[in-house]
Amino acid sequence: MKGMDSETLKRAEQWLTDAYDKETQHEVRGLIENDPDALSDAFYRDLEFGTGGLRGVMGVGTNRMNKYTVGMATQGLANYLLKSFPGMDHPKVAIAHDCRNNSELFTQITADILSANGIAVYVFDALRPTPLLSFAVRELGCHAGIVITASHNPPEYNGYKVYWDDGGQLVPPHDKNVIEEVKKIQVEQILFAGKPELITMLDESFDAIYIEKMKSLSLAPSLIGKHSDLGIVFTPIHGSTVRLVPETLRAFGFKSVYNVPEQDIVDGNFPTVVSPNPEEKEAFTMALEQAKKVDAELVMATDPDGDRLGVAVKDKNGDYVLINGNQCAVLLTYYVLEQFKEQGQLKGDEYIVKTIVTTDLLAEMAADYNVECFDVLTGFKYIAEKMRLLEGEKRFLCGGEESYGFLVGDLVRDKDAVISCCMVAEAAAWAREKEMTLLDLLAEIYTRYDLYVEDLVSITKKGQKGAAEISEMMDRFRNDPPKTIDEKTLARIIDYQKSTDHDLYQDETYPVDLPKSNVLQFVLEDGTRITMRPSGTEPKIKFYFSCKMGLENAASYENRRMELQEAIKRIRRDMGI
Repeated sequence: MKGMDSETLKRAEQWLTDAYDKETQHEVRGLIENDPDALSDAFYRDLEFGTGGLRGVMGVGTNRMNKYTVGMATQGLANYLLKSFPGMDHPKVAIAHDCRNNSELFTQITADILSANGIAVYVFDALRPTPLLSFAVRELGCHAGIVITASHNPPEYNGYKVYWDDGGQLVPPHDKNVIEEVKKIQVEQILFAGKPELITMLDESFDAIYIEKMKSLSLAPSLIGKHSDLGIVFTPIHGSTVRLVPETLRAFGFKSVYNVPEQDIVDGNFPTVVSPNPEEKEAFTMALEQAKKVDAELVMATDPDGDRLGVAVKDKNGDYVLINGNQCAVLLTYYVLEQFKEQGQLKGDEYIVKTIVTTDLLAEMAADYNVECFDVLTGFKYIAEKMRLLEGEKRFLCGGEESYGFLVGDLVRDKDAVISCCMVAEAAAWAREKEMTLLDLLAEIYTRYDLYVEDLVSITKKGQKGAAEISEMMDRFRNDPPKTIDEKTLARIIDYQKSTDHDLYQDETYPVDLPKSNVLQFVLEDGTRITMRPSGTEPKIKFYFSCKMGLENAASYENRRMELQEAIKRIRRDMGI
């Protein structure tokens, strides 16, 4: 085919054999004959595990989510499990899925393949949030877990997240080892014929175990009793928390929980929103309308698989203000630290965890409470890894990332929007007891420490050409960094791919004790931090900006915030972003 890479065409033609069903062959033939660009994007590479596992657009091709890519991933995982746990009759795997199109199909395919390989499988009888799967792995003593989800991606995506026996997502060496096993798989080797006797269904009785254990994490049940009428509007945005979040909030003691009926309808097409992403204001439109009707104080929304949480708070003028992921992490961390301190529970062995692109205010607060703060690479799986490494030595309090993920307590080993919803509501009740809103509390925190303002810019570059452009962009910043940005001197360059922290003032280089990752950070003379990172799950490069200054009092908050936002605009302009 003219203009088509020969290797890509060869990969596509392999899908025209009898190893693939007739429908798949027909679709591939249509791409070869009519749409070379789509063919290239579908076959130019294999889907790989990134920070969120296997994720891609649904359709035929090696770079797509379909029965064969899911099948090869599952057969490779099965082979790795059998090697990792030799001599065991039936290793155990738990599986959950969200509301996305084909999620039930991919779940059934996954369960069949695992059982066909002699692996015992626990499958939830309907959609469930990701944190419940992580909990199930630990509660049931499973050796692995799988969630069929593409998180907050658009409707055409689906994904496949794998968890290990600690309830956390795959990290090195397991992620690479699974990929190596997957690469060995030929389609003919996939065992699609399941063994029903090895498949056990999990129903709502298992949810009740989770809810009861989540209740044990409550830090102020008496305060909830006093403020049980706190008005809360919640929306799952058509996703998997439709039942579990309202039930858990009520189990905690909150009585005034309102839903958004149109968005309680489970639908993988997400018909009421442009994107099912609680990071975006548009996703809150219907929930905010409902909040105005019932005069709610809090509005909360989760993404389709229930691990990310977005929050809006009513201010003293009756308007609703969205708080971002960093701000939510700040509020929850402060609430947890304050409650532990007030109750005399800080013993000196506690710690929190954040990612390298999450606000440094978390570290500043932790130090004030003599609580250790660990930085890890981007992706909640690295927070879970740190929890596993420190289990039995130190006490995990909470952890978070700027991308709207947070966790309180160690019952789950992934970001958990269910417990986060409950803790946000608790923190709101605590603030209300002080005659404050969460927004007032946030301003108080900034006054006590420093005012941090963060921003994120994502640039999408699709396909093989886009991947090359992202690589070129990283090379340019890495090999020819600017000397000044926003008239401030570049003081440090932290290159996680080289594992180096270069102090430009002293011309000294220090090692970075984290796994290698294609991430680059610029630190300016005033502490401003700029991070560049290609996404591990989407065709994007992300730029994170963090500026800070002292805040004299809460009254000056808005003016100082605007000053820092203007500084970020100037930085973006200087960097051509």
